Amino acid sequence: QVQLEESGGGLVQAGGSLRLSCVASGRTFNNYAMGWFRQAPGQERKFVAAIDLSGNDTHYTDSVKGRFTISRDNAKNAVYLEMNSLKPEDTAVYYCASGSPDLSRWFRGGQGTLVTVSS
Repeated sequence: QVQLEESGGGLVQAGGSLRLSCVASGRTFNNYAMGWFRQAPGQERKFVAAIDLSGNDTHYTDSVKGRFTISRDNAKNAVYLEMNSLKPEDTAVYYCASGSPDLSRWFRGGQGTLVTVSS
C-alpha cells in the first residue's frame, strides 16, 4: 500500500472553487486506482470520485457530477480533485484512498483535509 497525504482544503464561499491534492509515497502508485471520499460531521464517510490506473476512467457520486473532476499524474504520484460550484452541503473532511484496480476495494486513506463552504 501507499502512504497518502491530502492538502488544499480551506474555507470558501458557496459557488467558489477549490483544488485538493493527494500525494502518495512509494513506487507503486500507478498500481492502484485512486479515490476521494468525504465525511461530514455526524455522518459516515462516503464515496465522492474515483479514477482508474491510467486515468482514462472516472466515476462520481451523483451529487458532484458536473461540478467535481478527479485526475491523476502518475509521474508525480498525485491525484487531484477539482471542485467547482461548491455548495454548503459539500462541507466535509475529504480523504483520498488507494484502491484495487477494479475499484471494488478501498484501502486506508490519509489524514484528510477540511473543506468548509459558507453560504
